[in-house]
Amino acid sequence: MVDKDLLSIQEARSLVRAAKKAQAELAELGQEKVDGIVKAISEAAYAQAEALAALAVEETGFGKVQDKKAKNVLASKSLFEAIKDMKTIGVLCDDKERKVVEIAVPMGVIAGIVPSTNPTSTTIYKSMIALKSGNAIVFTPHPSAKKCIGKTVEMIRSVLHDCGVCEDLVSVMSVPTIQGSGELMKVADLILATGGPGMVKAAYSSGTPALGVGAGNVPAYIERSADIKDAVTKIFASKTFDNGTVCASEQSVITESCIAEQVKYELSAQGGYFLYGEDLAKVKAVMERGNGSMNPAIVGRDAAYIANLAGITVPAGTRLLISDEKGVGAKYPFSKEKLTALLGFYVVEDWKEACELCHALLENGGIGHSLAIHSKNEEVIREFGMKKPVSRMLVNTPSTHGAVGLSTSLFPSFTLGCGTVGGSATSDNVTPLNLMNVRRIAYDLGNSCCAAAPASSVAASDSIDVQAITAMIVEQLKQMA
Repeated sequence: MVDKDLLSIQEARSLVRAAKKAQAELAELGQEKVDGIVKAISEAAYAQAEALAALAVEETGFGKVQDKKAKNVLASKSLFEAIKDMKTIGVLCDDKERKVVEIAVPMGVIAGIVPSTNPTSTTIYKSMIALKSGNAIVFTPHPSAKKCIGKTVEMIRSVLHDCGVCEDLVSVMSVPTIQGSGELMKVADLILATGGPGMVKAAYSSGTPALGVGAGNVPAYIERSADIKDAVTKIFASKTFDNGTVCASEQSVITESCIAEQVKYELSAQGGYFLYGEDLAKVKAVMERGNGSMNPAIVGRDAAYIANLAGITVPAGTRLLISDEKGVGAKYPFSKEKLTALLGFYVVEDWKEACELCHALLENGGIGHSLAIHSKNEEVIREFGMKKPVSRMLVNTPSTHGAVGLSTSLFPSFTLGCGTVGGSATSDNVTPLNLMNVRRIAYDLGNSCCAAAPASSVAASDSIDVQAITAMIVEQLKQMA
């Protein structure tokens, strides 16, 4: 009997070999053909957006069907609209004046790491941006989302077959193990990692170039000039979207003492339930595992489910469970990332204190990712934008929707870079342009200082006339000035 880990390792090698062959054939196709393939995948994924969403919820237990459908639509139809006119194959630019030609060069075979929280949408999105830039992709699925990711890949491979290209351009491991995923990352040409901190760290430690994303512990600051009702409405829309499974969802609300009671009233009015005493203790008991990590039993669950799990009673219509938090760090679980219907609440005196608190929250597991601010004060907004260590600052918009490009002009993406401060190789919402190299052909401009020296400038003897050579160089530099 073959060990499962050995079988997984062999499968990774075989899939990459097949993908390399298919990618070499794809590289011979022009932009028009590649765009046609990507468009066909977009249309098929859009048509199956709800069915794939339902399968993801059924298998993982995370989120809501309609919200996962919206993610699939963003990853298919909206994404195609954003990339359809991108030049990604062949000659990108032929600058006659500068005498430089830029040529797109595919990276090869990409290892796609897919999380259980956004399984089908991430698979669609990564397949489309990989193919758009001339690459093949091999997925390693999260074990708890293996079926829905496999179904999504099956749909894409069917489209590839109908387009007359090799199906091995997109494939998925059927025996995902830690060892197999590690081998895939070693033999691929690039890793596109979306997942937990452990998986992303493994990607960057593999020796293969990687684009990984970090955790999001997003603070949402409601500044005193904000429209409070609008701010709370948008925070609820974002935090309850797919039951908080998007890493860009708000994790804590920070507001100022002069409006704190108004904010708390509005939070309660819109379905927030503040936890105190025994209720708070019971919820904290189910929030984390013994090692302090998030309890997977509450991920992507609604407030009623968590309340029932904790053994507490909450009013009908409760949408979020909220706790007044007093500190930041390991001893304060509501200060951490919570991919579920839980929200921390902080009160500060002014925007300067809010600035410091937001920074501390980001340092507590969300550095480099995103921050939300609700304010009409452009000076405060600019101060936050200049100083906060994030790659996206979302202004007066739901953080989830804004970060992934649903409610802002940011690129539609399910791989949100965190920059070097967050341990990521990019701060971008990753696009096809991040998945290709650019070869530059540069022609001589005819003004080189290395032009052959006139015969008269060099002594006829074997010795070198240093003064003559120096004078020639000075003359050349004067001509270039």
